[in-house]
Amino acid sequence: MSLTPSQTPPVQSPPTETTTPSVKEQASHLGMRLEDVFHSFRSARARKHGQVQTVLPFTGYGTTEWVRVLGRVILAKPGYASTAEDSAGAKAIRDGIRGWRNFMSPPINKAAVTVEIGDESYPVTADRGGVIDVVIPVKLAPGWTTVTLRSEDSEAAEAPVYIVDPQASVGVVSDIDDTVMVTALPRPFLAAWNTFVLDEHARTPTPGMAVMMDRLARENPGSPVLYLSTGAWNVAATLTRFITRNLYPAGPLLLTDWGPTRDRWFRSGPEHKKTQLERLAKEFPHIKWLLIGDNGQHDEAIYAAFAQQYPDSVRAIAIRQLSASEAVLAGGRSASRAGETPSDIPWIYAPDGAGMARQLTDLGLLPDAG
Repeated sequence: MSLTPSQTPPVQSPPTETTTPSVKEQASHLGMRLEDVFHSFRSARARKHGQVQTVLPFTGYGTTEWVRVLGRVILAKPGYASTAEDSAGAKAIRDGIRGWRNFMSPPINKAAVTVEIGDESYPVTADRGGVIDVVIPVKLAPGWTTVTLRSEDSEAAEAPVYIVDPQASVGVVSDIDDTVMVTALPRPFLAAWNTFVLDEHARTPTPGMAVMMDRLARENPGSPVLYLSTGAWNVAATLTRFITRNLYPAGPLLLTDWGPTRDRWFRSGPEHKKTQLERLAKEFPHIKWLLIGDNGQHDEAIYAAFAQQYPDSVRAIAIRQLSASEAVLAGGRSASRAGETPSDIPWIYAPDGAGMARQLTDLGLLPDAG
């Protein structure tokens, strides 16, 4: 179980020999320093123009023994966050703001944040990108609840949290691009277009997928639904509104930060998905996951590797088949990895949610609609 940053003892360096960082590590450290300088410059300008510290709450999750709290601390104009709520109860960025504007708000490096759960307060610290991602030991009842986030003189922000029922045995993890939404763009331009140009009104839901996932959520009450993507935390509010507007089940987004790390200039998307899946397997060892993705590039390989490593954590793998035109834009279809996983883990392929639903019914994961 993780502790809050304030409870975690400091890591002590070994007193013996020191090692010289590799050239790759030195270059990445340079990238991190440059990023810090850039953010400091942007923050100074933002404060000069009257922007204030603002907490953006994201949907979290947990068990009856702990909770994973997610959010982000940025500088923004007063009123940047709206009073409207999404389906999970989160107050998000004002409707209609195009994606690129989400990147114009400087993050607060190592922001001090107070998380309030019931009558208890927990001091935590955001990371270099202003992202709050902490696990707090606390006893909560299954179902939806909220925690309150405060940072300096910012307005209090309520973050919805889904507490998984201890009796839950099945959960859903779904990819986003080309799985729950149709992108129809060349992969080299996909991330930039979806991130910087489109707002959620211009994104197209995959036919039948929302209905299928809603049926799964209703058939398995108390079970978690999570959305795993290589997208940046900057677009969490936009993606959440897309999910809400198109009637997908509410659930946490597991996104990433595109900035440099200690060993590379940019974070690896596939590695992010792999790490998050492994984390879920360890956090919920009693749950078997239905993994939903597409056959554009990496999902099949990532899911197959996860099923090999954690066969008891996978109920089935559902892959959306891209159309011929979508496959061209995606750079081709990936090769099926079904033969690389244990034989008792079924793979299903379909071009839309209706096709997946029929096969999930055959597997007993959905009741017969007829």
